[in-house]
Amino acid sequence: MSIKFLKNNWYLILKIPISIVLNDCFVVLAQNFLTKRFSKENHFSKELGITFVAYSPLGRGFLTGAIKSRSDLEKDDWRLTLPRFTDEAIKENLKFVEVVERIANSKGVSKAQVALAWVLSQNSEITTIPGTRKVHRLEENLGAFNVALSEDDIAIIEEHMPSETVGERYG
Repeated sequence: MSIKFLKNNWYLILKIPISIVLNDCFVVLAQNFLTKRFSKENHFSKELGITFVAYSPLGRGFLTGAIKSRSDLEKDDWRLTLPRFTDEAIKENLKFVEVVERIANSKGVSKAQVALAWVLSQNSEITTIPGTRKVHRLEENLGAFNVALSEDDIAIIEEHMPSETVGERYG
């Protein structure tokens, strides 16, 4: 479902849930770490009075920095089947994670918290659904609400954000 479609068919929104879920926020890097083009230029959520829910804002765990190579995943991990989790894609996409890590280290917070704080800083019509199976990760993710990114932090993130994520979303 495209943004153009939603704007042109807003009346259909009344027949679906209040929030729109973006499938797979590895959004062009978490599909552009929420895509510059979505977050700042498109205000359809506000126009329609709905919330945009960013699904998988940590890029299937990639933006946490825990995945530095395929060997960091269990042998039966389904992400091994995804093009974004090839060694080549991981190596290239880690360059952006390093930027997030520098900001996280300067603030004494996790990379996940910086990534989520960036998404939440875009506008009040965007929220996230970071998936986790562990209570301590849930608590960590909630800590993103307490991370204050400066204008400089945001500028650094956006300056280093790749225009495209290496590796297709699905094979």
